[in-house]
Amino acid sequence: MINLVIDMMGGDNGFKATSEAVKQFLKENDDAVLTLVGNKKNIDEFNGYKNTRLVYSETLLSMDVDPIKALKDDKSSLMVAIKELLNNNFDGIISAGSTGALLTAAIFKVKRIEGIKRPGLITSFPTLLGDKKTVVIDLGANLVNTSEELVQFAKLGKIYYSLVYKVENPSIYQLNNGTEEEKGRDINKEAFQILKNDDSLNFGGNIEARDVLKGTADVVVTDGFSGNIFLKATEGGVKAMSTLLKEAFMKNLGTKICYLLLRKQIKEMKNKMDYKSVGGAMLLGVNKIVVKAHGSSDAKAFLSALNLSKKLAKDNIVEKIKGEIK
Repeated sequence: MINLVIDMMGGDNGFKATSEAVKQFLKENDDAVLTLVGNKKNIDEFNGYKNTRLVYSETLLSMDVDPIKALKDDKSSLMVAIKELLNNNFDGIISAGSTGALLTAAIFKVKRIEGIKRPGLITSFPTLLGDKKTVVIDLGANLVNTSEELVQFAKLGKIYYSLVYKVENPSIYQLNNGTEEEKGRDINKEAFQILKNDDSLNFGGNIEARDVLKGTADVVVTDGFSGNIFLKATEGGVKAMSTLLKEAFMKNLGTKICYLLLRKQIKEMKNKMDYKSVGGAMLLGVNKIVVKAHGSSDAKAFLSALNLSKKLAKDNIVEKIKGEIK
């Protein structure tokens, strides 16, 4: 059985989103046990549910909480969940709460796998190639990285992509401000040379941010600062485009009729670019599965995070990373 711990109270939508997702997950999965952590008044709703454990917490961390202060609040849903994860040697934890608090707790409490220089936050992005996904690492677990850490991110990304998408030798690219070999900062140039000469990696060179969603690359490697900017710029761009399309089709009767004629195609486009189907971001390089669901997750998005966590646990990703690093 897979054992996962759920922070039921984190995220902008809190218990409403997580409870709906958990109910659906339990309907679809009978080979996983969920430890639900949260306010007694809320999670007592799950009394009598099969394959669940209820653990009560007293406080809720705000989304902008100071990460170090968060570590000291041992009565919060997140820190109680971390304690349950470690004390019971469970497989993983999922939270939609504060990213900083979760990552800090993971690094200081769950701890890095021996040999990992810096854990990296990884998630999948939709692409123009239908169901094809591209993963990007690191998306903000670190502000500063070295060239050696970028190379390690490439190896972690390869393991992740191979397990999640069943591609034996995924293509790996480095995010940069140009495709030429000599482009970028010193760390990018140094990482390029190491990646190019590593026969264990299918390195394709540099890739610009505007080309990531085309689906050329399976894995895109970047430092955490640039990766976080890429993540937020992409999310903002998709939302802006959605708003502009809606405004365009609502202008007059003629545009509304056009919308009716194109409704199927528009729905397909929205589904293709929908982050809710991705399942959150995993912190690769720590001793347990740590998945950060989107802060604004609704039930659909949080369910995707649960399904991703279970899949990674079944695929034994943490042990495979340990083996690769050794």
